[in-house]
Amino acid sequence: MKRPVKRRTSARPLLGTALALVALFAPALPAAASAGDAPRPVVTVAQGPLRGQNHDGAQEFLGVPYAAPPVGDARLRAPREPRRWSGVREADRQAPACVQFSPFGLADPQAAGEDCLYLDVYRPKGARPGARLPVILWMHGGAYSQGTGTQFGGRTMADLTNSVVVSINYRLGQLGYLALPELGRDDARRSGSFGLMDQVEALRWTRENIAAFGGNPGSVTVSGQSAGSGSVCALLATPSAAGLFHRAVLQSGPCTLLRTPDGARAESQARAFAERAGCADPAGVAACLRAAPAAALVEAARTLPTSGPASGDGLLPVDPAAAIGSGDWNKVPVLIGSTRSESRLFVALSQPRLTEQEYTAQILAGYGAAGPEVLARYPVSAYGSAYLALSAVMTDSSFACHTAWTAQLFASQVPTYAYEFDDPDSPTLAGAQVPGLDESNAHSAELAYLHDFTAGDRPLTPVQVALATRMKRYWGAFARFGSPVVPGQAAWPATGAGTGTVLTLNPVATRAGSSFPADHQCAFWRTQPTRPPL
Repeated sequence: MKRPVKRRTSARPLLGTALALVALFAPALPAAASAGDAPRPVVTVAQGPLRGQNHDGAQEFLGVPYAAPPVGDARLRAPREPRRWSGVREADRQAPACVQFSPFGLADPQAAGEDCLYLDVYRPKGARPGARLPVILWMHGGAYSQGTGTQFGGRTMADLTNSVVVSINYRLGQLGYLALPELGRDDARRSGSFGLMDQVEALRWTRENIAAFGGNPGSVTVSGQSAGSGSVCALLATPSAAGLFHRAVLQSGPCTLLRTPDGARAESQARAFAERAGCADPAGVAACLRAAPAAALVEAARTLPTSGPASGDGLLPVDPAAAIGSGDWNKVPVLIGSTRSESRLFVALSQPRLTEQEYTAQILAGYGAAGPEVLARYPVSAYGSAYLALSAVMTDSSFACHTAWTAQLFASQVPTYAYEFDDPDSPTLAGAQVPGLDESNAHSAELAYLHDFTAGDRPLTPVQVALATRMKRYWGAFARFGSPVVPGQAAWPATGAGTGTVLTLNPVATRAGSSFPADHQCAFWRTQPTRPPL
């Protein structure tokens, strides 16, 4: 995948564009059941019985509807309960992804559609109703514009940690996030954040049905990466999500970085999109958008990407970072972290052959009076290339330090555990590797270590599989106990307010330390305009 991207003159605008490049390129193929004579498992949920399949050490129930199809007149409306079915529904094939609004979407464009509100459930083979196993509900990333839950298998996690794993789809792009008042008049929340509503609905479905799979509805961990982590931030500040989950995992999407637009800004963006889609008349804008071909909406969004959920309405009253800072949020234990070199992915996809002269010009233009100091702190000579120097600037000023700052917001109120993923030989996303560039530890690098991930560029080595096993055990312990305590593995102490303790996840030496803020020069970045509003 090679698509020319217009060169930016500021590191901060580049981040906004780059976030839209977090491509999760190829959906998982329907999984084949393991050979053998074991009977296929059947569970009964509120809508009827489901027949799943055995796969390795787990059982999986694929393509399970958690809401009615949001099609026709149901497009751009709050999700509705799924209908009951008669007989036993086969749950052995994954559902299509939601409509993709990014040009870096799925390898097979036909594997997406508007009828997409489905989830996959994975459980250990021995799980039965009443087992009360911890539940991990996963939300994929993709800049709120692309991706699918089907790329994140949970068989290994379920089998290794004796937990139930749920991976969901939710509406994307302007089908999921469009803050026009005309679209919310039939819902008391008066919100156009339909993707966030989908996530709340998936949590409700999980609360009502997960016991049938052996899960504990009173022990649900909501987790996500990138925009999925931004969605976790939003759920933490969504009143209607209170009590639906009990722990939270935020991977590479800190709340102080992924701020939500307020109502006025979000409506202005939505009006511009509607006009671009040919639906400018306020009197008929809702009907026009509900009748427009999906392809026309995707085309209208090419230069007007969504900003994700908006705040200031009945669904999400306050920006999540502000809500957390005020202490008025759905308080649960938190596990939060990032990869060591997040922005290598974005710079590789946008400026892989950046020269030293271009790097210098961008930093001076982007940081103004602070530009010379940025260059002094991040000289090309210290990194070996302009690509690595700019990647470090963008990583530290955005993901790394905002992860530290967000962790401190949490740590003053709830048990908080921080990590940094650091495997200097980690794979990157399939199709994203630029020959000659070191993309290790880039955005999304940890995904292959936590999931049966179908979008990595190469398999893990035995040493990396061992790290992946340790990571899954940490995540599983957090989901079970609210703290990642695993006998025989490195201790993971909580991050106290002001201490900055972070666990480094490395194939050779996993250890806790307090150097993370200094490693990423966070004291300097706090003085810059990207600092969090603490």
